[in-house]
Amino acid sequence: MIFGGFHAAFPMEDPSRVGEARRHAALLAADCALDEVEAGRLAIIVTELATNLVKHARQGRLLLTARPARGEVEVLAIDEGPGIADVERSLRDGFSTAGTSGTGLGAVRRLAQHFDLHSSPGAGTVIVAQVRGAAASASSDSAICTGAVSLAAPGETVCGDGWAFAVEGDRAAVMVADGLGHGPDAAEAARAALDAFAEEPLASPRDLLQHAHARLRSTRGAAVMVAQANAATGTIRSAGAGNVVGRLVSGISDRSILGQHGTAGITIRSPEETTTPWPAHALLIVCTDGIETRWKPELLVPVLGRDPALAAGLIVRDHCRGRDDATAAVLRRKD
Repeated sequence: MIFGGFHAAFPMEDPSRVGEARRHAALLAADCALDEVEAGRLAIIVTELATNLVKHARQGRLLLTARPARGEVEVLAIDEGPGIADVERSLRDGFSTAGTSGTGLGAVRRLAQHFDLHSSPGAGTVIVAQVRGAAASASSDSAICTGAVSLAAPGETVCGDGWAFAVEGDRAAVMVADGLGHGPDAAEAARAALDAFAEEPLASPRDLLQHAHARLRSTRGAAVMVAQANAATGTIRSAGAGNVVGRLVSGISDRSILGQHGTAGITIRSPEETTTPWPAHALLIVCTDGIETRWKPELLVPVLGRDPALAAGLIVRDHCRGRDDATAAVLRRKD
């Protein structure tokens, strides 16, 4: 199971935010039981990426989250330009246009257990780097990989959205829940939905939605979508209530996956399950209503075969409404 905490966002408006982000990363390192060497690598990565954003980027933000169950801290650097003209050159050790104490993006790639980068000149850059503890799992035999970005509403210290993945061989399931409103009560509702999902995550989406509905009766309720992807059969089974929506995007197709009307925990009809073909190169994206719904699928074409966190980062960067909790959860087949 991969449970998703939300990403703490640090707008890189001035150099003082670099230290703030580094201090938060140290707390996350402790939460994930990283040792001194691992925490030191994380500090260098955060410093390098944050300083680059301050010195070079427009609307640069550093996003940090911890996944203690996996012993992993994830760092995303997101900006709206100017982009990197020569990505390969920027990744060579020793190349640092920011004049930082590290050795540029080459050092970030070398120090992280996982690293990926997408940049479009003029549009901006998204970078993902993960640091894991020695006991963390470094690989998976699954045919499906996952990634997500989740942000709390402005001014909130908790996120009313929640997401989780379960991956097993050729199958993977995802639940995204959006507690009504935002703040602690919304977060409680989202957590109740994820707790229901965790009990049997690869059960049918219909049964999972019904189970979540029952668990949410003591909360303010939530919009919920459950989707189960099968790489062997090339299908997506899904069930949902409310305005959490899914999309299947590839270079040649774009198809929406919608739930039924209602709110889990308050009132829904008998859950209905749909089956949708899953094209070989298509990403499955599930978003809460903090994300605009009319984004163009061409946005994701350059990252179709890349870390799904890059796709989630692009969606959040370009289409977050900025007034509510916002989540984009993404899965794809491995090459």
